[in-house]
Amino acid sequence: MKTHYKTLVISDVHLGTSGSKAKELVKFLKQCTCDKLILNGDIIDGWQLKKYGVWKRKHTRFFNRILKMIEQNNTEVIYLRGNHDDFLDQVLPFRMGSLSIVRDYVLESNGKKFYVVHGDIFDSITTNLKWVAKLGDIGYTFLLWLNSKYNYYRRKKGLPYYSLSQVIKSKVKSAVSYVDDFETQLAEIARIKDCEGIICGHIHQPALKEINGITYMNSGDWVESMSALTEDENGEWDLVYYADSKEENSIFTHTEFEPKSHDFSMENALEMLRKRIA
Repeated sequence: MKTHYKTLVISDVHLGTSGSKAKELVKFLKQCTCDKLILNGDIIDGWQLKKYGVWKRKHTRFFNRILKMIEQNNTEVIYLRGNHDDFLDQVLPFRMGSLSIVRDYVLESNGKKFYVVHGDIFDSITTNLKWVAKLGDIGYTFLLWLNSKYNYYRRKKGLPYYSLSQVIKSKVKSAVSYVDDFETQLAEIARIKDCEGIICGHIHQPALKEINGITYMNSGDWVESMSALTEDENGEWDLVYYADSKEENSIFTHTEFEPKSHDFSMENALEMLRKRIA
């Protein structure tokens, strides 16, 4: 039986890139229904497609799944532009039937208002983006490569998916500082918008927490984390992860997988990263 949600939020799928987990996302969507689906930016990676990205059949299947959700379940779909799919600026705002494409959105949930925005607005607020430069074109690509190799090893050992790249980023001091600043600033934006909460993406860092009296929620991504935000019929929010399992009824988990201590050497992984971005 499919799990039903009042609202489902996903972001940062980056269709058109080799790191996109489109296949896993389609499986995820097949196992649930929702009244409202929010695609919170960077669903399509226009930047990479302009350079050396490749549009694959699995990327098209994602949109086919969205169309089926609209047709079969009358799902309302709200697509917010991100910085990687900023080509949508040419058509904003757009509405056709159950599909809307907008820059930002205010969601009412359980008597509260949540400001929904991709989050790249923060990049114009701060200039402290040195870690992005380092973990960008070279470092971040290497992180994703390392993540894929590591999970290939885990699959051969019968172990579930684990985002090694997220763990490595959590050890980089400047990256942690950037995330903290991002979360604080986005929470303040919600306050300015007279909302009780913020729903965003952009930094590939799933979260659900309270920051200075504001509910901060980040849906994460479908490149590393494979995560989503969900709202049930009672207005309760949760952060769920896709579990790479052959059992269809076991593809949802509310906690991230923790690797066993002998699964990998964090010191070796960090050393590889330092050499790559030095």
